[in-house]
Amino acid sequence: MNAKSWIKWPLMALLMVATFTACDDDDDEDLVGNWIVKGAFDGWPRSGAAAFVIDQYAYMTTGYNGEEDERLTDTWRYDPSNDTWSQVADFPGVGRNKGVGFAAGGKGVVGSGYDGTNKLKDFFIYDPATNTWGETGAFPGSARYSAVAFGIGEYGYVGTGYDGNILKDFYCFNPSTNAWETIASIGGSKRRDATSFVINNKAYVVTGMDNSLYVKDMWEFDPTTRSWTEKRKISNVSDDSYDDEYNIAGSSKVGFAINGTGYVTTGGSGTAGSTTWEYNPVTDLWAEKSNFEGSARMEAIAFAIGNQAFVATGRSSGYYFDDVYTFDPSAEQEDND
Repeated sequence: MNAKSWIKWPLMALLMVATFTACDDDDDEDLVGNWIVKGAFDGWPRSGAAAFVIDQYAYMTTGYNGEEDERLTDTWRYDPSNDTWSQVADFPGVGRNKGVGFAAGGKGVVGSGYDGTNKLKDFFIYDPATNTWGETGAFPGSARYSAVAFGIGEYGYVGTGYDGNILKDFYCFNPSTNAWETIASIGGSKRRDATSFVINNKAYVVTGMDNSLYVKDMWEFDPTTRSWTEKRKISNVSDDSYDDEYNIAGSSKVGFAINGTGYVTTGGSGTAGSTTWEYNPVTDLWAEKSNFEGSARMEAIAFAIGNQAFVATGRSSGYYFDDVYTFDPSAEQEDND
């Protein structure tokens, strides 16, 4: 091969890379949904925090700051109208990550998780009116982390996770009596590192891992009957075309719901991710939306306040985040400067 050929081949390779990159950009531009960066979280960057929403405020607490190798107890309130964070009373338990949080009956509940040595089963209840924490009644399940939780009306629900084995059990918390009770386990797969969202007073649990595999079944929980109903799988398992492009399965994702529609984003299949999927509970179908605009990540938090959704914190490998993004599912993506 002559000298000109040696020059030509690298140039061709660069052109091929540019062409493929352009195709990828075109594919991204076809997707709808705009991610908008907000002011940074005031506290330490962290992953595996717990969050809940009461009235028009979100609360975040606990989590792991890998840069300082510290599990945290600080608690913060987010005001979306002013895009500001203010510190409130510290979480009273030991510092932890991979716990869960939910709101029920106007109170926030946070518990379970991992303190660096032990799996945990204690839960604490927060009253925003007095800015105080108290301990709940004894949680009847095993100590665990990587569980999933959600609140519906006056009650909260916690289940699945890892206690040395992967789990599928579920429990209901009643804040008026400060007591837990065992309810029916989720159907199908056991799972850890799953996510959930609530639409029209029904909860949906999706994604996660079991036996080192990413689970593909999805379940709807009806609190009036305390029963579970399986929905369509989140992978290409049918002969129909609706699921041909599904790439939803993974772990350490976050979920939220706005405007009667559910969303799952970040997390991934073994690595940090940024893909975003929208769930229509009427058709039981998913559609891909614009990728999360921040750095790909896992173990973030997500919450919705009114019709506005937020994703914050998380990690990618050994890097920990303190950024915050909001999402408009109907707008065209505009790059953040």
